[in-house]
Amino acid sequence: MRQIMSRTLTALVLAAALAAPLRADETIDSGAYLAARIAESENDFRAAASWFAKAIIADSGNPQLLDGAILAEIGVGDFDLATKAARLRKGIEGEASQLAEVALIADEAKREDYAAIVAGAEQGRDLGELANALVIAWAKVGEGNMTEALADFDAVTRKKGFEAFGFYHKALALASVGDFEGADEILSGKAGGTITLMRRGVFAHAQILSQLERNADALALLDRSFGTAPDPVVDAVRHRLQAGEPMPFDTVTSARDGIAEVFFTISTALNGDADPVYTLLHLRVAGYLRPNHSDALLMTADVLEELGQHDLAVETYAAFLPDDPTYVTAEVGRASALRAQGKPDAAIEALQTLARSHGDLLGVQFALADLLRSEERFDEAEVAYSAAIELSKAAKSENWVLYFYRGICHEQSNDWAPAEADFRKALSLNGTQPQVLNYLGYGMVDRGENLDEALGMIQKAVAADPEQGYIIDSLAWAYFKLGRYADALEPMEKASLLEPVDPIVTDHLGDVYWMNDRKLEARFQWRRALSFEPTETDKTRIQRKLDLGLDAVMAEEGTAKPAVKAAENGN
Repeated sequence: MRQIMSRTLTALVLAAALAAPLRADETIDSGAYLAARIAESENDFRAAASWFAKAIIADSGNPQLLDGAILAEIGVGDFDLATKAARLRKGIEGEASQLAEVALIADEAKREDYAAIVAGAEQGRDLGELANALVIAWAKVGEGNMTEALADFDAVTRKKGFEAFGFYHKALALASVGDFEGADEILSGKAGGTITLMRRGVFAHAQILSQLERNADALALLDRSFGTAPDPVVDAVRHRLQAGEPMPFDTVTSARDGIAEVFFTISTALNGDADPVYTLLHLRVAGYLRPNHSDALLMTADVLEELGQHDLAVETYAAFLPDDPTYVTAEVGRASALRAQGKPDAAIEALQTLARSHGDLLGVQFALADLLRSEERFDEAEVAYSAAIELSKAAKSENWVLYFYRGICHEQSNDWAPAEADFRKALSLNGTQPQVLNYLGYGMVDRGENLDEALGMIQKAVAADPEQGYIIDSLAWAYFKLGRYADALEPMEKASLLEPVDPIVTDHLGDVYWMNDRKLEARFQWRRALSFEPTETDKTRIQRKLDLGLDAVMAEEGTAKPAVKAAENGN
């Protein structure tokens, strides 16, 4: 869906609609409306915003068009235009709109017009029960009415399912006005029982402890919550605490920040359970009210990627500056979004630049290596995996994946000896991983080496992951290489059902049929394999099998046909 209007023109259209009187006889621009709905269904917020604006020219009093425009503008992150559309929507009698109320709340909070927020609540504004209660409480903090605000937070703590939200926001409110003792009482669990804190909540509690001159307790909290593995954000906080510095409490510095935190905490509760567009709506409000809310921005980009809006995700990730502790995470995310956009070279360049500035971080080298491997730049990927392995220092069980992926790079570069060494190292760290067992087992089978050991590995992989088609294929192929053609038949057919359009699995099925004297079925499967776009090398070989038969092709290649062995049970 192409964007038909610039953002400037969209703004002018909405402004004109806002100034124009509503007319009952206005008719909808059906073409623009249909295009807007299509863009909306594809989560293409930019295109949807443009089309809705065009449709509103013809029908500025249509609530559906205005709701669509509000959602699209918030999706893009343009609250000025969303507010204009919301004011139009609010002017339609008898037509309540939660979307309009969200945009208007965001505008009022941005302007710190807390009286308007409280008045809106008294007039029946509905954001949802939890958001209503927390936003009103924070608005009262903004008005300087802490007694009523704390009573409102307490009321939330008494609502089933809302308890943690009420306690957390009450603690933030207390800390925002300097009552760090009261905030610690809540977050430590002394006031109302244990509270499970998100990552951001842990940092808030650490700041509160530091303000209470309890840096040692803050460090212990970080260690309990995050461990001691390198993490740019945690390390930055830990460094300040170790230096004896009192950390400022900046998680929430104003009532506006508090309202931003309301929308962020609700979005984290929604994430994964609600429609991601609904989650994005809350995240955008949090980011609008608190432009430096790094957690909200990172999560916004992540949800945009989930929605397929990679261009908007790239823009969001790009908002982080190099001195921000979350810059590394954002750059890794930006690279992922660039690749999803079909820009792998730009993605690689971003990670290579990051590796030059932050090459001492295992996560950076790992991300670069994975990207290079996915782009089949195996020699470069091997170098990055080696750097990650060097940074990992100790051979820990979780590092099996580094050796496994480096082994794949070696194998894909036709360097089997170091590949096998890496696979065996991965198994020494974690001997139950079916991917490693299968890859090493299949590699040995394909090379005709250590066939009995390879079969045992693949059988172990199948036991660990019995419904994975490519692993079942490896088992069948091991039987084939051992000359156990009858044994190969059942797993090969199962693999074909699990991977019905895989050219390699289908080709293998043809070979197994041929060796079981089912020549017609073999040729049928080889023809199917050709239709699934095999590599040029495989395509040529499959065609030769169709022309000459498998026996003749193997003879041409000088491949010894394994002696037929009887089916064996239990091996």
